[in-house]
Amino acid sequence: MSYQNVLTELDQDGILSITLNRADKLNALSAELLAELLHVIDQAHKDPQTYSVLITGAGKAFCAGADIRRLAELDANSAYNFARAGQHVFDRLENLGKPSLAAVNGFCFGGGCELAMAATLRFASVEARFAQPEVKLGVIPGFGGTQRLPRLVGKGRALDMCLSGRTLAAEEAHTWGLVNALHSGDTLLAAAKAYLRQLRQLAPIALQRTMEAIHQGYDLPLADALQLEALLFAQSAATKDKTEGVAAFLEKRAAKFVGE
Repeated sequence: MSYQNVLTELDQDGILSITLNRADKLNALSAELLAELLHVIDQAHKDPQTYSVLITGAGKAFCAGADIRRLAELDANSAYNFARAGQHVFDRLENLGKPSLAAVNGFCFGGGCELAMAATLRFASVEARFAQPEVKLGVIPGFGGTQRLPRLVGKGRALDMCLSGRTLAAEEAHTWGLVNALHSGDTLLAAAKAYLRQLRQLAPIALQRTMEAIHQGYDLPLADALQLEALLFAQSAATKDKTEGVAAFLEKRAAKFVGE
C-alpha cells in the first residue's frame, strides 16, 4: 500500500521508521493521516521482520496536533466519533507488542503529544516543545491526553499542563518524566535507532510480557497486578528464549534469542 501522509522504511535491524509527512501542515493529524498510521501499525504488528517502531515527523515539527479545520466542523456526535477513532489508533500503538519510540524533533502539541505518549518511550531534541493546548480552543484533549499524561507525569503536573495549555521546553518535559532522554537535533534519530538496536538483542517475548505487565498492571489493585505479573513471568519462563538466556549467562556467552 502506498501512503500519502506517512513515510515508512524498514531497516536491516528490524526498525520500522514511520515519518509523519505533512510538513507544510506541521504534520497535523488529519483523518487520512490517522487511517494510514493505523494501517502501518497493524502491518507492523503482523510483520515478523519488524522488531520495533520509530516515529518522527518531517520538517520542524513532530506533530502540531489535530487538524484545526477538522475540529471546526465537529459537533457533539462527530467529535465523539473523532476522539474514539484517534484513541483507537493510539491504543493500537501502545499495545503493539513491540517496542515503539517517538523521536520528537520539534513541536509536539495536542494530538501530537498524545501520539508520543502512546509510544513505549520518548526521546526528544533539545529544541522540542510539548503542550496540551486544547483548552485554548474551548475543548479538552481527546486522544488520550487526560489519561496518559497523569500516568506519566503525575496528576498535579498533568492538570497544570492541560488547564493552562502552556508549552514545556524539552528540559522541563525531561525533568517531569514525559521524555526519557534528550539529544541534539542532529543526533536524535541516530540515538533512537541505537537504543532500539540494543533492544533487538533481547528476547522479544520477554520484552512483550514486560510491556504487558506494566501497561495492564498499572491500573489494577496491587494484589491483582502481582497475580498478572506472576502469570506473565510463568509464560516467559516456559519459552526457548528463557532456556537460551540462562544457558548463555552460565556459559558466559552472548545469548541468541529466537522469539520462541
